[in-house]
Amino acid sequence: MAWLLFAAGSAFYAGITAVLAKIGIENVNSNLATAVRTVVVLLFSWLMVFVAGAQDGLAQLTPQTLLFLALSGFCTGASWLCYFRALQLGDVNKVAPIDKSSTVLTILLAFLFLGETPSLPQLLGVAGIGAGTLLMISPRPDAGQAGQAAPSGGRSWLVFALLSALFASLTSIFGKIGVEQVDSNLGTALRTVVVLVMAWVLVFVSGQQRGIRHISRKSWVFLVLSGVTTGLSWLCYYRALQDGPASVVVPIDKLSILVTILFSRIVLGERLSRRGLAGLALLVAGTAAMLL
Repeated sequence: MAWLLFAAGSAFYAGITAVLAKIGIENVNSNLATAVRTVVVLLFSWLMVFVAGAQDGLAQLTPQTLLFLALSGFCTGASWLCYFRALQLGDVNKVAPIDKSSTVLTILLAFLFLGETPSLPQLLGVAGIGAGTLLMISPRPDAGQAGQAAPSGGRSWLVFALLSALFASLTSIFGKIGVEQVDSNLGTALRTVVVLVMAWVLVFVSGQQRGIRHISRKSWVFLVLSGVTTGLSWLCYYRALQDGPASVVVPIDKLSILVTILFSRIVLGERLSRRGLAGLALLVAGTAAMLL
């Protein structure tokens, strides 16, 4: 049952990543922050490749596979850039549920482009996740009262969060179409290379590279930690998949939302309203329905 511990570890590290990143990007351009932390993630992703002995698969990559890996990497990069911009502008406990709702978009896109018909449990799960997400992101009844300052980004965080979920879904679709025969560790490492290049090109095009010297020690620590926890989450996730059933491992990983909400409350002082708690319950129930 060691795989169960690895699955729980994956959810834990994935859950705290958003909170660590939120602290790290507080006074840093979100694109620059994404580029910095991706360096750490890249090191972890290639460590996974060599630990798994998947590096030999580089010689078997076809031009079509490389194309879809590049497209998948582009969507991953776009998702990360949008996600961390959303985190910078909005509350973690509102951005994270939208990120988890990418499951709904993935099922919809798989139906439209791959002809995959969702099962009844999946449809129930989609309904639960969708309804739960809507409840969690709706304004607090006491918003604007003393001690409940609205996020400085207004509602623009919502646009970036939705774009993050959309690109995350497209990442899954492109991966499904063109990279079925590629080892998952190798595919992740190659996608991360694309993300790294994309992020740093955007940084230099926008002239944000000069901001590196102004990153505080605190931001450096938390950006690096968020990259480390992302890498640890991936290591635990694929180790769990190696020995455990995917039908159990994947939903456990998705339940990282519970860890995120808990840590955002403890570390950032973000509180869910009763409506938000009801939404969280629906989101968790919808995710659990995927097991049926």
